[in-house]
Amino acid sequence: MENVKQIQKSRGQLLDHQFKACGVETLCANTLDHFDQYKRRGRHSSLPIASQRRGSSSSVFHHPQAMAPASTNDALLANYVPVFVMLPLGVVNAENVFEDPDGLREQLKQLRAADVDGVMVDVWWGIIESKGPKSCEWGAYRELFKMVQEEGLKLQAIMSFHQCGGNVGDAVYIPIPQWVRDVAAANPDIFYTNRSGTRNPEYLSLGVDNEPLFGGRTAVDLYSDFMKSFRENMADFLHARLITDIEVGLGPAGELRCPSYPQVQGRSFPGIGEFQCYDKYLTADFRQAAAEAGHPEWKLPDDAGEYNDTPEKTKFFAESGTYLTERGKFFLTWYSNKLLKHADQILDRANQAFLGCKLKLAIKVSGVRWWYKDDSHAAELTAGYYNLTLRDGYRTIARQLTRHDAILNFTCVEMRDSEQPEEAKSGPEELVQQVPSAAWREGIEVACENALNRYDTAAYNVMLRNARPNGINPNGPPKLRISALTYLRLSDVLPESENLATFKLFVKKMHADQDYCPDSQNFFKPIRPMKRSKPEIPMEKILEATEPLEPYPFDPVTDMFSDEASETS
Repeated sequence: MENVKQIQKSRGQLLDHQFKACGVETLCANTLDHFDQYKRRGRHSSLPIASQRRGSSSSVFHHPQAMAPASTNDALLANYVPVFVMLPLGVVNAENVFEDPDGLREQLKQLRAADVDGVMVDVWWGIIESKGPKSCEWGAYRELFKMVQEEGLKLQAIMSFHQCGGNVGDAVYIPIPQWVRDVAAANPDIFYTNRSGTRNPEYLSLGVDNEPLFGGRTAVDLYSDFMKSFRENMADFLHARLITDIEVGLGPAGELRCPSYPQVQGRSFPGIGEFQCYDKYLTADFRQAAAEAGHPEWKLPDDAGEYNDTPEKTKFFAESGTYLTERGKFFLTWYSNKLLKHADQILDRANQAFLGCKLKLAIKVSGVRWWYKDDSHAAELTAGYYNLTLRDGYRTIARQLTRHDAILNFTCVEMRDSEQPEEAKSGPEELVQQVPSAAWREGIEVACENALNRYDTAAYNVMLRNARPNGINPNGPPKLRISALTYLRLSDVLPESENLATFKLFVKKMHADQDYCPDSQNFFKPIRPMKRSKPEIPMEKILEATEPLEPYPFDPVTDMFSDEASETS
């Protein structure tokens, strides 16, 4: 019994140390005042709607921690959506040097003058740990973080475990660490592989998540150790609460997906892409799963076409194709479930690494909008999103995230169907309505970002509508809202006078026409010390979330730029 008590005491001391290391004992005075007012009134917000049957879209999700307003100003601040701006991909270059600090400082000052809340930055594994295993060098990033702090901005940090280079918008080349790539020289199956055997070095195959191939460590261990090093070396910034979010990279471009549409391998829009599960580890995993299901004869797909095919050119995605057969459904379930497990494992390690810190975890889900209006949803399926008209492929992801109280960050929030080529059968507006609705139904927060650089009011209006789909509520939190918007990307074009003036107006509208508020999150869903992840959710429980539900209704016109609102609708 004494041993048990001693263990419990030690664990308590460790947890207390972790909480203090992240500065969670500090809370700004105005926030404490707001909490006191809230408690005195004794008011409580509605509980989240965990699930609704099809046709129940009139029911509205309310965030369980959204706070009742203490004043009219507080009520409007509950509508305030913080705006972050992505920094250039190579702000710290491949040689681990903080490039052009003077130029960046000037741009940060411009962002702050525009009332931007913060910035997002890729923290590249391939830069920090380039010299060797566990040889992390954080100096350049500390310089960057210090500058962001000095300019009065907050920070979203991406744990970028992927390669930069080979995708849309990749302006620099930053590979994963050389010592990891050296393992691939003898064992190329550590990388995602398509049916023809072409390897993709952007990100380690999830097939090696639990294989001790890296000096006795697994891929999950590599990611975990990197995040622990980040916490240790950025403890002062965590203590100061500079960092609001840790977005955990889970695949190519930092997104939870398979690298199904790589430009570097010749794929071009709107090609359906290819499945990426033909390395020896995933092949063996599928064979075992098929055998356990009583079908040892089932193999990985050989009829799903090539990168630039259209659905009807393949047997797998064509009308009445393989994807609708028992074998096809089994494969697609296995393929998408592997992604879910991948996310769960790494988020669990992220939770351990940042336990007690006053920040939030997030993941990014890609806006694979092309072929969304085709029955097969082919491009989504090859990416690992098993989403069909009668099967929701995104609410399963959201349900998995509930275990870790993580934010779902979704892309392509600026796009309109009318801007898409007809032959691509693209549906960005429907997709942006479906995915956040799926997350809100599961009671988790949603963040959004634009997929392509845009500086026009038409795109800004679409972002405003998707940020608050039913507009501003003058009496408190709106029916629906995202937790933050991240704008892609800081460049030499944005600071141009006309672009910057329009952007300032956009930020003001995103802030619900309120003045800049550094504590705005406290009037919506306060950031609390990170607690340990909940128990694992059985896969059968997660798969219950595949039941398709009607998305929440989005109003065609909300609080937009008035001269463009009619065009947006």
